[in-house]
Amino acid sequence: MFGEIMKQAWDSLRRNPLRSFLTMLGIVWGIVAVTVLIAYGSGFRGVLVRAFDAFGKSAVVCWPGQTSEQAGGERAGRRVRFEKEDLEQIRIEGSLIKHLSLETVRWLGISYGERIANTAIRGVYPDYGEIRNVVPSEGRWISPEDFLERRRVAFLGGHLREQLFGGRPAVGETVLIGGVRFTVVGTMDRKIQMSNYFTSDDDSCWIPYTTAGDMWDARYAAVLVFSPVAPKFEADAKRQVREIIGKRQRFSPTDERAIQMFGREEFRPIIDGITIGIQVLLMFIGALTLGIGGVGVMNIMLVSVDERVREIGLRRALGARRRHVRLQFLAEALVLTLAGGAIGIGLAIAITAFSGTIPLLGPLFKDTSGQGDIHLAISPATVAIAAGILVLVGVLSGVAPATRAARLDPSEALRYE
Repeated sequence: MFGEIMKQAWDSLRRNPLRSFLTMLGIVWGIVAVTVLIAYGSGFRGVLVRAFDAFGKSAVVCWPGQTSEQAGGERAGRRVRFEKEDLEQIRIEGSLIKHLSLETVRWLGISYGERIANTAIRGVYPDYGEIRNVVPSEGRWISPEDFLERRRVAFLGGHLREQLFGGRPAVGETVLIGGVRFTVVGTMDRKIQMSNYFTSDDDSCWIPYTTAGDMWDARYAAVLVFSPVAPKFEADAKRQVREIIGKRQRFSPTDERAIQMFGREEFRPIIDGITIGIQVLLMFIGALTLGIGGVGVMNIMLVSVDERVREIGLRRALGARRRHVRLQFLAEALVLTLAGGAIGIGLAIAITAFSGTIPLLGPLFKDTSGQGDIHLAISPATVAIAAGILVLVGVLSGVAPATRAARLDPSEALRYE
């Protein structure tokens, strides 16, 4: 029965092909707007997530503070400092900690030939690269041997490498850091990131923590960074680190002012607040545009009811029930919207394929790799959302005409001129 109703609906629309086509144009435009805007919102979210993940997918940065509670006979207001012994104790007791590093920093001049830059020289442990997502594009990262043997080796951020070497290879070259010779063992590509501390990773230079200790007083670290065994254990890992350091330095494990921690739990509300709000707004705009097309379908269907009053009366006289008439006009509205939707989705796919990428963070970071741009793509989920909205609009636009047609009195409809 359903197939017969759909066939009748299609035959009815074919009687006025120009009017049906013009009515579908509103649906086509609406579904293109919905699909492309959803794809844009998804791409926008993807860029921001990648930019925040560049900081480290599960990195937690710990800043030493001052105690605010009296514990173990110690007075409040005592300064907390991170030491090598804290790190070793966490390695022994920290069952939820996967990677761990102290970090010390100084702003020093780094030069190659006549080129010089003044930037953050960051002394770190070998685990730091895994924690902070520092991925070599050339050469390698700081190794455990570099750390143990206090080698004078350096790893350069992407922008710093460009400042010092331009387009020349940097690995194996010698640079001067604070007047001391260092060998460049690795560099990374430009890094688009929405969060950093001290300075951006692009402008940083990393050396072994032990080597930094030979250049300046690194007994007390500026920060401690770690990553939990899994992102879902971040909150528990934070508590564990605070408890371990608190036990050693004799402050309360509940004293959050003693150690301030910043990790993914702080990033997530920022990402969600920005992206979800924009996605909802874009979807609303697209749905509103499609709704306008649905109003056009409803108006045309109401006109169709007026034109086919005698036909409706004849069908009722031959035994058709009100639900059959109602289903007939609902089917016609759905055929119009679904046909227009199919054309619109095909057009949206063509538009996104032709558009390619839309600049977003690339110009801000002077990056030409495309990693900071929005890549428009119509995913199956986008098509499913658009199809759901389309069916809803089709049903809503057909309800009023179908109800009006079903309520016509057969005897009066047959006498209608």
